[in-house]
Amino acid sequence: MTTSFSAFRVPEYLSLALRPLPLLPLEIALRQLTASILARHPGLLDRLGREGAKRFGIDLLDLPFAIVIEIVEGAVLLSVVRRLDASKIDARIAGNLVSLMDLVDGRHDGDARFFSRDIVVEGDMEAVLALRNAIDDAELDLVHEAAQLAGPFSALAEWAAAGAMNVAARVAGLPNGLGQRAG
Repeated sequence: MTTSFSAFRVPEYLSLALRPLPLLPLEIALRQLTASILARHPGLLDRLGREGAKRFGIDLLDLPFAIVIEIVEGAVLLSVVRRLDASKIDARIAGNLVSLMDLVDGRHDGDARFFSRDIVVEGDMEAVLALRNAIDDAELDLVHEAAQLAGPFSALAEWAAAGAMNVAARVAGLPNGLGQRAG
C-alpha cells in the first residue's frame, strides 16, 4: 500500500505549541486568502445556490482550532474557533490538515477519502456535495492561491512553499507525494 502525504499529521508537539496562540491573526490571513480566491474564481459561489445560508465546520483534527465557513447570499464569512459547536453548523467536515488540503487541491478523490475514513462528513450532505462540486470545478491550488497574496513576490513565495512541502514529505518518509493532482 502506497503511503500518501495525506496520511501526514501535524506533530502533536507542534499542535500543542500552537494551542495558546491567538486565533485572530490566523482568521485575518484566512479571510484574505478566501477573498483572494473568490476574486480570482468568481464563479465559485454560483454552484452553491442561493437557497439560504449554509454553515460548514472544518474540523482540523491535528490542530487546536477549527474553521467555520458561512455562505450567505453570495458572500463567504469565515471564522476560526477553538472548537466547533455542532448546533451552529449545517455540516461538519473533519480530517487532518493535509488530507483536507489535498481534497481542495484535487490531489485525492474525496469519495475514496470518505470511504477510507480519512475524512468524516456529517450533517447536510447536499450542501457538502454542492461545496465539493464548486471547489472541484474551480480547480484550486492552495499553494498557488496563498502565494498570490505575496503580490510581486508570488512566484518566489510559491517556489518556497512547494519546497517546504517537499521537505516535509521527505521528513515524513513519503515518496513523490506532493504537487500531483489526482487523475
